Amino acid sequence: MISLISPSEVKNPTSIAIGSFDGLHAGHRKLIDSVVKENEYTPTIASFWPHPREILYKETRLRLDLPEEKLPILEELGIQQLVLIPFDKKLSKLSAEKFIKDILINQLQAKSISVGSNFRFGFKRSGDIDTIKLLTKDMDIKLKIISILEDNEGRISSSRIRDLLQKSDLKNAFKILKRPYSFTGKVVKGKGIGKSLGFPTANLEIDGRKFLPGEGVYAAWTTINSSPNKIPSIMNLGSQPTIDPLLPSAVEVHLINQDINLYGLHLSVEPIRKIRSQIKFQNINQLSHQITQDRENALKILNYLN
Repeated sequence: MISLISPSEVKNPTSIAIGSFDGLHAGHRKLIDSVVKENEYTPTIASFWPHPREILYKETRLRLDLPEEKLPILEELGIQQLVLIPFDKKLSKLSAEKFIKDILINQLQAKSISVGSNFRFGFKRSGDIDTIKLLTKDMDIKLKIISILEDNEGRISSSRIRDLLQKSDLKNAFKILKRPYSFTGKVVKGKGIGKSLGFPTANLEIDGRKFLPGEGVYAAWTTINSSPNKIPSIMNLGSQPTIDPLLPSAVEVHLINQDINLYGLHLSVEPIRKIRSQIKFQNINQLSHQITQDRENALKILNYLN
């Protein structure tokens, strides 16, 4: 598997595209395909880390894919290296011209550069595709301008996928992503309330930089420690209004018809369809009855999709 590397570790010369590539959606894949076609050079994706807006504006930028999650997907697409360019205040002040010369040409030794038609870069986003054309016109560098991909709903973008996930519209998010949305977390100890109800749940510790779908109860597939076997599950994402409305939002997963000690293991969860929103029940018995119904609904959904 390819690994995350710094600019100093790059295998060069490169065929390269630069961007966040968050979600690796259909539009990104079009750009990646143009990189891979230049196979006489090392097919490379370069991304800034952390996101520039985190440094410049102190914004929290939740990611559809964390860098390590991108690796197996990029490898399948033919990319040989993912370069993380450390973004800081100093780099933010680099002019568009120096960015091309110092980063793309000198450091990454780009021989083929693929960019989207709306690509902007450099200090205050002063550079665009015309800047790249001007700076590379007398060099032995191929420049590919890739048009923005659209469908019947408009431009395909990471923001659109986030909006769909926030609305729990996993079906349409899947269409744009061209793959299931998923996330991974380590199982940590909870209060054991689910087990006392006959529905043991795994409490997941999720990387705080990961974007999660809207709150609710979902039918989901779960895999354990990267196993290929998918286990039908119920996922609860959000607070626990019946148990304790003051508890923070959490991710809990009940693996249907399984009795496994999961503490310390890593679970990958693939939510498939939202079953219901969260409800505050009058008592624990009502909650237990609802979870029984949730389990039946989840199995119907997953069996249908399987």
